[in-house]
Amino acid sequence: MSAIAGIYRFNGEAVQSEHGGLIMEALRQYPANQSRLWNMNHIMLGCHAQWITEQSVQECLPYYDSNRGLAITADAIIDNRDELMDQLQVPHHPRQHMTDSEVLLLAYEKWSERMPERLVGDFAFIIWDERKQLLFGARDFSGARTLYYHHNEQQICFCTAINPLFSLPFIHKEINETWLAEFLAIHGVFEPPDVSTTIYNNILQLPPSHKIIIKNDNVSVTRYHSLSDVIPLQLASSEEYEEAFREVFNKAVTARLRRTNRNVGAHLSGGLDSGSVVSFAARALEHENRSLHTFSYVPETGFVDWTPKHRLADERPLIKQTVQFVGNINAQYLDFSGRSAFTEIDDWLDILESPYKFFDNSFWLRGIFEHAEQRDIGILLNGARGNYSISWGPAIEYYTKLLKNLKWLQLTQEIKRYSRNVGVGRRRLYSIVGRKAIPVLKQRSSSIASGDFPQLINSDYAKRVGIYEKLHDLTFTGIGSTDDLPDDPLEARRVHFERVNMWSATGTSNCKLSLRYSLWSHDPSNDLRVIRFCLSTPMEQFVQKGMDRALIRRSTKGWLPDSIRLNHRTRGIQAADSIHRMLSDWPVFLAELDRVSHDSRMQQIINMPVIHDALAEARQGISPNQAYNPAIKLLMRSVILYRFLQKNF
Repeated sequence: MSAIAGIYRFNGEAVQSEHGGLIMEALRQYPANQSRLWNMNHIMLGCHAQWITEQSVQECLPYYDSNRGLAITADAIIDNRDELMDQLQVPHHPRQHMTDSEVLLLAYEKWSERMPERLVGDFAFIIWDERKQLLFGARDFSGARTLYYHHNEQQICFCTAINPLFSLPFIHKEINETWLAEFLAIHGVFEPPDVSTTIYNNILQLPPSHKIIIKNDNVSVTRYHSLSDVIPLQLASSEEYEEAFREVFNKAVTARLRRTNRNVGAHLSGGLDSGSVVSFAARALEHENRSLHTFSYVPETGFVDWTPKHRLADERPLIKQTVQFVGNINAQYLDFSGRSAFTEIDDWLDILESPYKFFDNSFWLRGIFEHAEQRDIGILLNGARGNYSISWGPAIEYYTKLLKNLKWLQLTQEIKRYSRNVGVGRRRLYSIVGRKAIPVLKQRSSSIASGDFPQLINSDYAKRVGIYEKLHDLTFTGIGSTDDLPDDPLEARRVHFERVNMWSATGTSNCKLSLRYSLWSHDPSNDLRVIRFCLSTPMEQFVQKGMDRALIRRSTKGWLPDSIRLNHRTRGIQAADSIHRMLSDWPVFLAELDRVSHDSRMQQIINMPVIHDALAEARQGISPNQAYNPAIKLLMRSVILYRFLQKNF
């Protein structure tokens, strides 16, 4: 794992050595085991390396092979290296010590520009091909590693992080107003759909699932496809699907565990996704006489759980059942006392180098990385994308499909069983399914839901920037919601994985947290092999016999306790104590919002009448049970943007 950097001069002039030095000096804000520069005339490559795997300790980056005329700098852990080395016919003897960058160079030599689509793992890399006189690079399919760049008529400069690019004397901060306007207009936590752009006008990023080629002074960025060859899987029985799932999932979970001598950690909630990851990891580590360290967020002392009975703000009762059943776990329950989304703002702005929206969980996300660093964790596992892969299985949407296809008998049997599992009456379930199946009713409920969140952007600003028409487009303002996705559940899932913007914010935050805390975040539920398997598996394996998320529930029999595996009625809810945590800082929060409302720049950008209404509500005092109140989202997003602008412009 590394932060990488480089400069390529178009006109053939030599890169000034001080420019490379400036970028590498700026990267010193991140911990590193080794920091190196390589320079050859008009090309400079840099690497600020953090050693995570056993092979990375032996890795010398940037690496240049004069015989092959190839140089590489890479921020990469390749999970399918064994399969790649088989295809590349690498002898067995040197495989154990072969570095990932060496595997990348061999893959480039064999498959050239088609090599990224064959890779499974997290990566961003740049290869200099001296013989072809071209620069070639790529970013992994979901954006788990970042790569930013600036180019003008003289050169292209790139880096894992944004701010080191501003250390160069010819790159200046200039706000990208289109990006900002779209960022504010989108109601959810998603960023603008054009992920090649950033908050800065002259800083671009290589989008996930894209490659970049610089040749003859031309810069070409194109998409590659990792999920285009998914073939429907047809097995003889449900048991065979379960066995096949366990095989591919176990490979995804354990791919990195055997490659690091450092400790292994994992996020653990009371649910299926993280529980499944933990159960497979703990069992694999036990064979090596190593234990798994788990980190679980719990509410702060004194918090009174206001959530409904079927929701748990404190998931300890569920987590402890998993820990006890699985075994070989060193469990830690962290309440992050004194921290809140408000106290975390400055740190997160430094980490992300950009405004952000996912403030609710910010205090424990960063806190877990801090605790993991203190325990020398090298790999920190999570199951964040599980809802779309391993634990996908939307029962209501599947039943809606049955209703539309007039499969009455199957629908009746499924509803009867599902009603018993979830504890909801059949009449109510039929009503829900009917509303989803009838377009007029669906459109009406969708419109009502969409109107619940006030528009944060000033309409005059939206007009000036040129995005005003998008404010009335629910598929834009509702990116990532049901307004934006197809009704058919299979098609909605396909679209989710097809769109590169759907997971880019998650990838970016995990990448930059990993750089700050010198550990690698890894999500086996986002492993391409797992995703391909899930996309190839019939929907009937994901919803059957009255069970949603049926494949993971069945496949983890013996791996998770039945009380977790078959739990349909109780679910954890994150950040329910977010307002409770902010109460001691509430006067400071209100005072800053007063400054926001009187700031001339913010008045041009933000819809101030909406902020004034939300601020009036906040002054009256917001109860802890209003943690998900839209007013809080509007106010926090405004404060975050205000601080970012104050800090950078």
